[in-house]
Amino acid sequence: MKATAENLAASIVAEKSLVAVFSELVKARLTFLVLLTTLVGYFLGATKPIDFVHLFGTLFGTGLLACGAAALNQLLERQYDARMARTEDRPLPSGRLQPDTVLIFGGACSVAGMAYLSLAINVLTGLLGAVTLTSYLFAYTPLKRVTWLNTAVGAIPGALPPLIGWTAVRDELGGAGWALFAVLFFWQIPHFLAIAWLYREEYSKAGFVMLPTIDPEGHRTGRQAVSHTLGLILASLCPAVLGLTGVIYMAGAFVLGLMFLGIALLFAHGLNETRARQLFFASIIYLPLLLTLMVLDKVR
Repeated sequence: MKATAENLAASIVAEKSLVAVFSELVKARLTFLVLLTTLVGYFLGATKPIDFVHLFGTLFGTGLLACGAAALNQLLERQYDARMARTEDRPLPSGRLQPDTVLIFGGACSVAGMAYLSLAINVLTGLLGAVTLTSYLFAYTPLKRVTWLNTAVGAIPGALPPLIGWTAVRDELGGAGWALFAVLFFWQIPHFLAIAWLYREEYSKAGFVMLPTIDPEGHRTGRQAVSHTLGLILASLCPAVLGLTGVIYMAGAFVLGLMFLGIALLFAHGLNETRARQLFFASIIYLPLLLTLMVLDKVR
């Protein structure tokens, strides 16, 4: 009886470990952000009562695509991840998963996601999904070892999910949809610069060319953080200007933007780990608050 209980407990632990491994492989937190922004884009684009089956299908296909992209990205970067303390325990460098397994899993998820979005949602959404996947894997990923501009390139696939949600329900691109893209694009730059500053030594050791690794004094890094936060403020006002949201959102977006800008300025004028963490945490607080305002003050 005792042996059976111990075997059951060991089985549960092993199962949880496997779930944890694949959760890390698909970058669960990043995938959640992808799905959240896709959901917001879908909701803001909807002009009729939401078809929840269609919405679920959009999130399902996008989720498959995001999981596949994350897995294949880790496959391509496994030797570099092994050089950094923050990533050396990921499934591939730690040996908990083998490259062939990740290739099959990532490839299957990616193909299934693109096919599902194209066939069950619409061709335009499937095309955006394909652009997201290919630009992430074959532009952003290799450029991380070539130029610090990889951050701007990587912000493109990172900003496409709300546009995927938009086209899923509208089956067309529009100014308001691109405004959502712009918000995500500009938001990512200060967010990732904060991370890159915190881990600049590890990135340099792994051979990644991030702006803080070639800008030891941080002047350019600070300017980029501030300039893109200014761009974010302007982009965040566009949904209201285009009639997608109301004046409550516009006022709230402006206030949030000013607060974010203030923290970016502190980061630029006093570059250290404390300021970088403040900018990072400000970015992850700012985005959900802004998206919540969009949803709550959508013009019906």
